[in-house]
Amino acid sequence: MNHVSLRNGCYLTGEEGGELWGKARNSTGLFASLGGGLRRVNIEGIAPQGRLMDCVNRIGTRRAVAGNADLVLLDVDGAEVGSYFVADVVVEKAEPSSNGADLMDVTVTLDCEDLLPDAEWPWGLIRAGKLNRIGLWRSLDGAGRHAWLSVALNHHSFRRLSDARAGTIYEMDGRHIVDESSFYCALGEAVNGPGGYFGWNLSALDDCLCGGWGASRPFVLNWNHSMEARRRILADSNVDQDYEGRFLELVAEIFDGRGVEINLL
Repeated sequence: MNHVSLRNGCYLTGEEGGELWGKARNSTGLFASLGGGLRRVNIEGIAPQGRLMDCVNRIGTRRAVAGNADLVLLDVDGAEVGSYFVADVVVEKAEPSSNGADLMDVTVTLDCEDLLPDAEWPWGLIRAGKLNRIGLWRSLDGAGRHAWLSVALNHHSFRRLSDARAGTIYEMDGRHIVDESSFYCALGEAVNGPGGYFGWNLSALDDCLCGGWGASRPFVLNWNHSMEARRRILADSNVDQDYEGRFLELVAEIFDGRGVEINLL
């Protein structure tokens, strides 16, 4: 599998005991919600194993319910880049695959509340190795930026980054910060590079400042073009509603409490 070029490869493991259900060369339908977290996924080029194989042999019966699993996303080279818990996996269809002998194309339904529809594009960039420059999130709307942050969080542990040394100076570009989500997109990239994560709400930001997320305290954050960005944030009604207009003040308090110096440039 590792020597085969993949498109949207993945593998499934059972929730209990981590039993491998099989690796697939491609998958479609993962980001197309049928309502809520329910989706129908075509898993192509898989050699079903364990519980999944049992269900393939029982399609159309109650015993085709495989149960809960972890779905691990792979890049084009077969490296793990993210994972989601998926519930209520049911095998609906299976047929021989054109991807190779002894492989099958299996259609399942599953439930995954955490996988946002707008996450398809950033995951596509990651899996193709094309999330290689900062600012790719800037063209997204609010829902798209929220999904971008969810992907950045999910992918973070798979990047295997070490915390930079204490005293590091980070440069954050404020020219495209218009609201809370864009603030976190810009901050994540300032600390951890393209597609980087460093919080997506105030609680998560505070957690990131405790170490293990790319930065070691104390450090310095140079917020470039800060005045224009701060005006846009203050004018954003969603931020005002959530924090009663105190978002920037609360961010400053969190940084100050963790020994981080912010320079507004």
